[in-house]
Amino acid sequence: MSYEQHKARANERQRQQVAKGQDIGDIPPVDNSRRRGSTRRSFRLFCETYFPETFCKAWSEDHLKVIGKIEKVTLDGGLFALAMPRGSGKTVLCWVAVLWSILHGHRRYACLLACNKDRATDLIDTVQQAIRFNTKLAADFPRELCPLVKLEGEPRRCKGQRYKGEPTGPVWSADKLVFPNIPGSKASGAIITGAGLTGGDVRGQQHILPDGQTVIRPDLVVPDDPQTDETANSELETRRRVELLNGAVLGMAGPGKKIAALMACTVIQPDDMAEQMLDREKSPEWHGERMKMLYADPSNGELWDEYATIRRLEFLNDGTGSEATEFYRTHQDDMDAGAVAAWPERYYEDELSAVQHAMNLRFRNETAFFAEYQNEPLVDDQTSEQLDKAEIEKKVNGYKRGQVPADVTQMTAFADVHDNLVYWMVCGWTPQFSGYVIDYGTWPEQKRAHFYLHAARPTMKQKHPGKGIEGAVHAGLEAYIADVVDREWAATTGSFLRITKAPIDHGYLSHIVESVIRSSRHRAVLLPAKGVGLRVTNKPFSEYRKHRGDRAGVHWRMPAAKGGMMPLLQIDTNYWKSFARERLATPKGERGCLSLFSARTHRLLAEHLTAERFDRVSSNGRTIDQWTLPKRRPDNHWWDCLVGNCVAASMLGVALPGTERPATRRKQTRRQKVSYM
Repeated sequence: MSYEQHKARANERQRQQVAKGQDIGDIPPVDNSRRRGSTRRSFRLFCETYFPETFCKAWSEDHLKVIGKIEKVTLDGGLFALAMPRGSGKTVLCWVAVLWSILHGHRRYACLLACNKDRATDLIDTVQQAIRFNTKLAADFPRELCPLVKLEGEPRRCKGQRYKGEPTGPVWSADKLVFPNIPGSKASGAIITGAGLTGGDVRGQQHILPDGQTVIRPDLVVPDDPQTDETANSELETRRRVELLNGAVLGMAGPGKKIAALMACTVIQPDDMAEQMLDREKSPEWHGERMKMLYADPSNGELWDEYATIRRLEFLNDGTGSEATEFYRTHQDDMDAGAVAAWPERYYEDELSAVQHAMNLRFRNETAFFAEYQNEPLVDDQTSEQLDKAEIEKKVNGYKRGQVPADVTQMTAFADVHDNLVYWMVCGWTPQFSGYVIDYGTWPEQKRAHFYLHAARPTMKQKHPGKGIEGAVHAGLEAYIADVVDREWAATTGSFLRITKAPIDHGYLSHIVESVIRSSRHRAVLLPAKGVGLRVTNKPFSEYRKHRGDRAGVHWRMPAAKGGMMPLLQIDTNYWKSFARERLATPKGERGCLSLFSARTHRLLAEHLTAERFDRVSSNGRTIDQWTLPKRRPDNHWWDCLVGNCVAASMLGVALPGTERPATRRKQTRRQKVSYM
């Protein structure tokens, strides 16, 4: 035998051994065909049979309603949106429904959609873990699941896997699960994918079967909480996601084919994406169902107020809430009167009922309770006084971007500094405080109509590779000054105006801000500024003692610099935010109105200008508007820029008629010494 023949025989033996090792062998029979068959058209029985530890509590009426809807949509097609209280298991119901539909052959291609790609990957991982470790499920669906179980979670084993010498063709990846091609399997070649709603993965979803000709597309799509706190607060993002869902997502099945869709959602803000999908008037085809934790409040409010007081004082003294629970135990019948809890079995071990559990959540955070557990977010009682996005967008004045109106006498700018971007705004002012937003933007420029600070591209570091955060911010501020502060702004009169006051926010990397100002040739125009949120109980700036060298104006002050330090402009932000709000709310044509240059859209600016809310508070005969940023912390950086511009104008002598002016001390003349000789 020649060497070549020996080598060929050795290679063939090795190939056969590898093929034998790759072959999964015989597939065991169905462990309990009756049990499996009973779940074919009963999603509820499938959940109870194969996921008893997941669904361990008794079903509520709402659960049974949702289960019925899931069965109908999966078997017959259609759209269904459900909003259940957080923690009710809506996400679990949805991905288990995907498994049920695939294993029984009701659907061939399911797509799990989430708010972003990472969340979608988590959903796929959850399904994969259920397949690997649910032994009862694998025992009753051996042809569908045993080949996947034998992969042991190793994607590299997919390529060589065989059954009776034939490739099975599974895929086990972070965002895709393809079931093996096994004769007699109801799920042969079926697919489950995961994608983020806005990540670009929605369009073009398709799969070619092993015959190389048959192309299948999604026939079941499951959007799971497809919005975040941040996007729910954005009108543009909400509109974008609604359009994607009703357009690209529902068109995933391909031309002329209808898709089945199950959407699990939580209402976060009034008229957000979830609420629009649930609204039977706005989206009737989605057959939305909005569930609550409490369908009726307890009627005895006095006892619950007493309970809340006991509970709060107990926690303040490092208690556990047991005293409040004993109070509830004593008065439970009276305290439960009138209350209707959706899921009677839902409460903690140290609680006595679902009603107590719901009220505890409400006392913990009423805003979160109504949004996340009642799916009815609270509407601000002062909505009529808060700024409105749509009204702000309409306040355009007909001037072009960067064009200065003829009646402008002062030009100001303000910059808000962050790691990724410098936000800036330029305004023009008349002597009576009528204002014009001349231009606004970021450095670096984003080239997009809508973006968030945390996801900015490019960032200052990307524009200055090799520099650290501080070096990049220093370079970014210098670029902003060169682009904006150093510019001559053309007026409609044919003349040119320059910016004469340009504060820079001093709250972040203050030493970098001061370094840039010190080294700039525009040092006389630039100055560091810091907002101070004076509360109603704090002493207002007008009552501060004025020392030699101090400057003070309407709710702003600039103490004299000491020891070589740079003078710092201090701003009473609560006052000036209310002042800016009034300028935006003043109708066009009236003195003191603030308007925007004409543009295709100011939607992102309007979101920044309406990011914060205020409450009117009083104490000791004094009333102020106290401004706060919601916990979800939406971008508000151009709002800060606008407020800073108003203060800069005040420093230049611009004054609204009737605006209070700080009390000034009469200059004392030095008494001449007299000698009595």
